[in-house]
Amino acid sequence: MGKEKTKSHFVGVRLTEEQKRTLYNLQKKSEMSKSDILLRGLEILSEYYALGLDKPPLSIELKKLEEEAIQHIKALKQIKQREESVKQMIQELREVDEIIDEYNGEKNALIQILLKIQEKKHWLPKPALIWVSERLNVPMAQIIQIATFYKAFSLEPKGENTVKVCLGTACHVRGGAKILEAAEQYLGVKSGGTTPDMKFTLESVNCLGCCALGPVMTINNDYYGKITPPQVKDILSLYQRENLILTSEQKKIAPLAYKPTPQHG
Repeated sequence: MGKEKTKSHFVGVRLTEEQKRTLYNLQKKSEMSKSDILLRGLEILSEYYALGLDKPPLSIELKKLEEEAIQHIKALKQIKQREESVKQMIQELREVDEIIDEYNGEKNALIQILLKIQEKKHWLPKPALIWVSERLNVPMAQIIQIATFYKAFSLEPKGENTVKVCLGTACHVRGGAKILEAAEQYLGVKSGGTTPDMKFTLESVNCLGCCALGPVMTINNDYYGKITPPQVKDILSLYQRENLILTSEQKKIAPLAYKPTPQHG
């Protein structure tokens, strides 16, 4: 039998022959997967920082993923210290692992896996995509192509709640622009922005498919029709609560509030 081949790339980084041999020997001796080896390496790195040590001898692979972790946390305006960012990275990668394992690591389930990550994170963080690429052995370029093609995916951080205000012709003539203005004033962000607490992302759209109910605003899967600017604040304030379940009385804040029944073609 010929020599057993080792992978030339690991988490998006080309390995040298020495690094490939080292990775292969670690797998053979420890009986751990490449994913487990890297996660263990990150845990050691986190412990190293916790001791106040500054310059650990990182491999190229760990250094790249550490930099991604730090950039990721800064983008979300959360924890900035290196040891905490690495700990959070470990937790997030393990969550991605669980999603991948739900589909038995099948390449054909790539889109479903990305949808699950999007649902959980509200966007597709780059470290998560790197991890999916490694686990499924799918080129990163292919994953990015899918993530940019489908509107359901976002490569930018989005809020927990997505607010959409219709500016189509029917809604516009009934005051859609004033509804958007009221939402911008209450949330403190312009259309296309996300609030600093990552609670809301505000978007304007050309049509929401219910022109007779204009002006219309949606929050996630909840539709609010025939609303007025003063009602916008009351409606948005409901979604600042945890585990929101709207009661019939709360829905009366707007003349019409409902969750549409899925349509099947």
